[in-house]
Amino acid sequence: MPDADPGTPVGPLSAGCPRCTTPGLEVDGRWHCPEHGVLSPLWRPDASSYDAFAEHLTTAAAFPTYLPWPMSPGWHVTDFGVVGGGTGLVEATVTCCSGTSELDGTVDVIVVTEEPGTGIGARCAGTRGAHPGAEVGEGSPTAHVRVGSHEVALWSVSTSQADADFDRAVLVGEAYGRWLWIVLRPASALLLLQDDWILRDVSAFGPALVEIPFGGPPPVW
Repeated sequence: MPDADPGTPVGPLSAGCPRCTTPGLEVDGRWHCPEHGVLSPLWRPDASSYDAFAEHLTTAAAFPTYLPWPMSPGWHVTDFGVVGGGTGLVEATVTCCSGTSELDGTVDVIVVTEEPGTGIGARCAGTRGAHPGAEVGEGSPTAHVRVGSHEVALWSVSTSQADADFDRAVLVGEAYGRWLWIVLRPASALLLLQDDWILRDVSAFGPALVEIPFGGPPPVW
């Protein structure tokens, strides 16, 4: 991770390590994690709200924040975060929207876009290491999503060696030179991607942001 001074966003966001659940510790203008050393912190809200999301977008600046769009009726944005920001480079954003499907019950969809090596995608996926692994790009992709004007191929990443008890499906591809992770819980919700999924960068929504529903329990990651 770069030795950047990421600054301190003002608002309802708290700093932590992007690779683990340890709160960030600021020392002499730099953020540290006891396990991962000097880092660009993850800024994450205590609760999902419009005001916190507005602060998130300000911190993320020009770095994209993706959500499945349009969101299905009854779904809410339950969590989000940004790595870096302030006076340092932004390295990643993460969002989660949650709702129900007829087949799967309660579903969480976590979307991460990150610069290689940031590590928050692997944390959300519950996999080992900071990179997605050799499966990405090998053989036929599992699914496709549309990001902006591009169709992005996604490959399934095995989670059996990391945590066989954690029920989720993990897909990874590359969009605009960054890793794109989609984590679906439970794993059976992978069938949702058979539909024509579109990810939109909501930082360009403007007044349409007020239509996004926020709230609900955040996922554990």
